[in-house]
Amino acid sequence: MDVDMSSYYRWVRNGAVINKVDKQLNEIIEAIFIQGRSKYGTRRIQDKLKELYGLILSRKCISSIMKDLNLKVKMKRRYKNTTDSNHNLPIAPNILNRDFYASGPDEKYVGDITYIRTGEGWLYLATVIDLYSRKVVGWSMDDIMKVSLVNDALNMAISHRNPPKGLLWHTDRG
Repeated sequence: MDVDMSSYYRWVRNGAVINKVDKQLNEIIEAIFIQGRSKYGTRRIQDKLKELYGLILSRKCISSIMKDLNLKVKMKRRYKNTTDSNHNLPIAPNILNRDFYASGPDEKYVGDITYIRTGEGWLYLATVIDLYSRKVVGWSMDDIMKVSLVNDALNMAISHRNPPKGLLWHTDRG
């Protein structure tokens, strides 16, 4: 054939040859990704391509295709343990004993701590809930989980509600 090299490469670049192969490859990679419930990264896809289709591709090539197809791997969250049960400190008895009924306000308060992911890191939220109304009556938030977090939440509840003597304060004892 008497064709200039520049014309040939323009023809290839415009997708005459490569796009057919790329489309099939893209469909295969997308199918493997979907079958893997969006959890397969380049290594697993590389293994599946070799195992199922006999195709050998670099991880860089697979990564590029995944990026073009906007396929993002769902990352598994790491478990973060926030309770230290290995200690010799005394543990308070469970007086509430799963009796979450209260006949009037300010009889029983329960509390817990949760953590919230923000753009700037983790925040810890301590809440105090009145079991009668099921409303949050005290809360505290901080970027460090320490004793003052819970104490501040309880102090807020006590100062706002002024409960009578005999109030039962229950946490998960963690």
